[in-house]
Amino acid sequence: MNSTNSLNGITFNGITLTAQPIHRQEEILTPEALDFVAALHRATETRRQELLQERQSRRQQISNGSDPRFLRETSAIREDPNWRVAPPAPGLEDRRVEITGPVDRKMTINALNSGAKVWLADMEDSSTPTWGNVIRGQLNLIDALERRIDFTSPEGKEYRLGAAKDLPTIVVRPRGWHLPEKHMLVNGKPIAGGIVDFGLYFFHNAHRLIAQGKGPYFYLPKIENHLEARLWNDIFIVAQDLLGIPQGTIRATVLIETITAAFEMEEILYELRDHASGLNAGRWDYLFSIIKNFRTRGPRFVLPDRNQITMTAPFMRAYTEQLVRACHRRGAMAIGGMAAFVPNRRDHDANAIAMEKVRADKTREANDGFDGSWVAHPDLVPVALEVFNATLGERPNQLDRLREDVVPDDRALLDIAATTGLITEAGIRSNIWVGIQYIESWLRGHGAVALNNLMEDAATAEISRSQIWQWIYAQAITDDGELVTAEWVAELVDEEFDKLPRFDEDRFDDAREIFEEVALGTVFPAFLTIPAYARFLRESTDRDDEHATGRVLAAV
Repeated sequence: MNSTNSLNGITFNGITLTAQPIHRQEEILTPEALDFVAALHRATETRRQELLQERQSRRQQISNGSDPRFLRETSAIREDPNWRVAPPAPGLEDRRVEITGPVDRKMTINALNSGAKVWLADMEDSSTPTWGNVIRGQLNLIDALERRIDFTSPEGKEYRLGAAKDLPTIVVRPRGWHLPEKHMLVNGKPIAGGIVDFGLYFFHNAHRLIAQGKGPYFYLPKIENHLEARLWNDIFIVAQDLLGIPQGTIRATVLIETITAAFEMEEILYELRDHASGLNAGRWDYLFSIIKNFRTRGPRFVLPDRNQITMTAPFMRAYTEQLVRACHRRGAMAIGGMAAFVPNRRDHDANAIAMEKVRADKTREANDGFDGSWVAHPDLVPVALEVFNATLGERPNQLDRLREDVVPDDRALLDIAATTGLITEAGIRSNIWVGIQYIESWLRGHGAVALNNLMEDAATAEISRSQIWQWIYAQAITDDGELVTAEWVAELVDEEFDKLPRFDEDRFDDAREIFEEVALGTVFPAFLTIPAYARFLRESTDRDDEHATGRVLAAV
């Protein structure tokens, strides 16, 4: 391997690494792996940048008053009744319960021992992209696949994997197209975080997964249209060719979590058809996307407090029912949204109420035709399993439910005004408190955070800050007649900030600065994680979190 000194660090085969080395990173950043990632980057970077520019143009069109509609130029794809995606791949035939979570060691073991059918190993919204998290996540996945991953808590509790036959199928979620990896540069410019996450996992594990009877499977986040799905498909083709793996081995499930993607669901499946396995209703990011795109369009698009927006709102019903129809018409799985409740074992009454809400949510999804659904905590797996078992019985899925009763309706997707609910001072305060709390934790390297008995990820902070921005812009009025202004919200930020639980070396001051910038500023960043990552995220000076709280024991 050729290496040269660089002002920013060490350059290996054209990739400059700028971060301080992480323990065992040489197992991940091998010469061959770096060559592979560089090849994927060079094959796709120009097109990725063009698509990111097209995102900005599309948002500007919407801001100028143009509502999205089903595309005329792709009508032939929607109207052709004959095409189907690839059949379910090994390990993805039954997806009735999927558990999600970041790829730290404890979460990896807990997710794999949860009894779920699938584990979404998340390198995106529930994982802060510190260099340590990026590299250790890759190591943890390899260690899990090799069954050499263990963890011991500070209290002495030991965590080990259960029997191999009982472990769920792993589906990795890389970062979205918009997120860079600032610690890996080509010609001085960062590689896409998604290319790094996908490339390193695929390179090290594709053959291993195939040998174990499954395959390299992925969740694709933040896709905004079918052209972005086409780019992922191009990457899959290049990656499989480079490693000599048969085309179609990769399978991808796309999160429909942007409003523009909701108008192109069949087209997205078509672009990925040889590699597609389904679509997922990523409902929290979906709400954020609606607010972001329509934030300046007036009262028609102003939503109430986020805790009042339910899946029974007309625009959310249109979204989920059309998703199931699109999937099953094309032989793809439809996966429902997240149950984010985190049980509090000391409050049985509150648990019982929350569990009934989870049960009702999953029952609605199963009755609507979804083939499975997400949970955020192992204690919710039995609840979701019970619901889907009752619907599916011995069947692995319900792909045969074509939902021909659902009529595709692009206007129904934008029926935001039919949503009932109020804007309240309590809702504003909650957005401030949760937003700053989440960002503070994210800055310390923890992207999955339990707040108010809910497991929150970056989507929570995005909804929180975007609602406040929109309410100020729209001059919204609360239920008790208060005009929402930047000055008033700033006062509430002061009050809520004073209530936060401060501790040594916390990042609350930085978190507040970020929150005020993205919620109260005149400019609305497309994602708060972009400025937070570029200007505020730094590696911890503490010992490696995982090595401080546990250990990896090499397999004998």
